[in-house]
Amino acid sequence: MMIYEQEMMRELQLWQRKMMRRPGVLNRLSKSAQDKINSLIPEKVHQAITVAIKQMIRGVLFGAKWTTRNKKMLLSLEEGDYRVDEKIKLYRNTAAVEGAVTGAGGLLLGLADFPLLIAIKIKLLFEIAATYGYPVNDYKERVYILHIFQLAFSSAKHRRQVFLSMKDWDEKSKSLPEDIHQFEWRPFQQEYRDYIDLAKMAQLIPVIGAPVGALVNYRLIRKLGYTAKMAYHMRWAEARHLI
Repeated sequence: MMIYEQEMMRELQLWQRKMMRRPGVLNRLSKSAQDKINSLIPEKVHQAITVAIKQMIRGVLFGAKWTTRNKKMLLSLEEGDYRVDEKIKLYRNTAAVEGAVTGAGGLLLGLADFPLLIAIKIKLLFEIAATYGYPVNDYKERVYILHIFQLAFSSAKHRRQVFLSMKDWDEKSKSLPEDIHQFEWRPFQQEYRDYIDLAKMAQLIPVIGAPVGALVNYRLIRKLGYTAKMAYHMRWAEARHLI
C-alpha cells in the first residue's frame, strides 16, 4: 500500500473500534430518559411521525438519484478523498447558512429546517457515494446510504448494531429485499429524532436561534461527511481483503 493508504487504514481501525464501543454510563442514562419520554407519546403520534419521515426520506432518496450523476472515473483513494472533502465543505457551509436563516426566522422557519436539512444530508451522501464510484441508481446502494445516515445519528447501542450490519456489505446486500418499504423505518426515525432533538429545540429560541442553527447544522454535516468517508473506506479495505 501507498503511504496515504497506510495512514487511512490506521484511521479506519480507530474508527471501527469507536463504532464497536459499548455505551457508557452517561450515554445509557440519556438513552433511558429519552426512551421514557418516547413511551409517554401516544402510539398514533409515533406512527404519524414514522410515516412522515419515511415519505420525506423516500422522496429525497429517489429525487437525489436523478440529480446525482453516476461517476465511472477510476480515482485513487487519495484523489477520491480530496474530492469528497471538497463536497463536505460545500454542503457543510450550505447547511450552516440554511440553519442560520431558519433559526432567525422564528418557530415556523425553524420547523422548516428539519426537511431541508434532511435533503442536504441525503444529497451529500449521494454525492460521496458517486465520487467513490458506487452506483447511486442501485437500490442496495441507497439502503447503504440509509445505514450511513443511521450510523452518524444514533445512540451508541443502536450505532453498534448498524455498524455490524454494514460490515461485509457487498455480500450481505445480496440477501436484501427489493422493496424499500421493508426497511426498518421506526427505529430509523426515532434514533434520528432523539439524536438531534435537544440541539434543534435550541434553534427555535429567539435571538440565539440563528447562531445555534448555523453551528448545529455545521457540526451535523461535518459528522455525517466523516462517517460516510469511513464507511466507504471500510468497503475499500474489505474489497482488498485488508480487514
